[in-house]
Amino acid sequence: MTQVSDASAGVLLTSFALRAVERLVALDAGHGATAAVPAVRELLHDVPELSADPAALHAEDSDLLAALAELCEVIGWILFDAGLSHTAHRMNTRALALAELCGDRAIARLVLLNDSMLHARAGRPGAALASAARGSGPRPLPTLVGTLVLVRRAHATAMLGGHRDADALISRARSRFLDGASRQDPPWAWWIDQAELTGHHGWVLARLHDWDRAIPLLHEAATAPGPSYRHLFTAELLAALAGAGAWRDAEDLIADLAPRAASIGSVRTTETLARTAARLRGCPAAPVNLRDAAAFLLASVPSRSEGQDRLSR
Repeated sequence: MTQVSDASAGVLLTSFALRAVERLVALDAGHGATAAVPAVRELLHDVPELSADPAALHAEDSDLLAALAELCEVIGWILFDAGLSHTAHRMNTRALALAELCGDRAIARLVLLNDSMLHARAGRPGAALASAARGSGPRPLPTLVGTLVLVRRAHATAMLGGHRDADALISRARSRFLDGASRQDPPWAWWIDQAELTGHHGWVLARLHDWDRAIPLLHEAATAPGPSYRHLFTAELLAALAGAGAWRDAEDLIADLAPRAASIGSVRTTETLARTAARLRGCPAAPVNLRDAAAFLLASVPSRSEGQDRLSR
């Protein structure tokens, strides 16, 4: 009787975890990571398995472990985009351990590629490249997964100063994507689409200060319809315009951005906007009107304390 009850509880928790994944993804796509953080806090409070030592769950059903791994991965992504990078890395570590326990290589690979992005954000390109290499593995990858690995490698390589190699890697990613999704691509790869890839192409080129090629691509990605987290491409577009000295275009973009800056639910995005605005405000070469606009944008962007929800009460 106890075994039946335990099995039933496991099935219920598996179903709950998968529904939670869907709810968090919808919240993040529609309103941004900061809007999803309260739901994350609630889940961590209500589901002890999300905080338990993964090794203590080794006897659980593989379906449950896979569902928990996927939920931890989504939570890690949300915490990262909400500016909670340290906690995000801890959740990534938990997700990876759970995925390895149940043999879910697809989720394990996604977690490693997420961690590559986290390391790049923290200014650790060597660690970012290492995580991308672990996510690649020795066997040929499905189309969209292989595309994402190349994107992560391109960002890290650009940060390390490999101009030609980074350009070649992101070009290979674009070419690989044109092959179309394969039947072996995992369900999580749904978000790797044309706009996402265009934005990353522009962003890699911006890291290389190749402004003439980067700006049109970032503009295309920033103006395409898509989930809330892609506001980041708009922030990277503004940074590229500032880097290129395209003062008029930068001022026009700020005029469009500033009125809605307070509603952007990605701390990554608002931090990027704040850095660029501060740089423009103090740039003697920038026209006075642009410096004034940059000051207004800086005042409009949520501060770290306002934009970052906390997991602890």
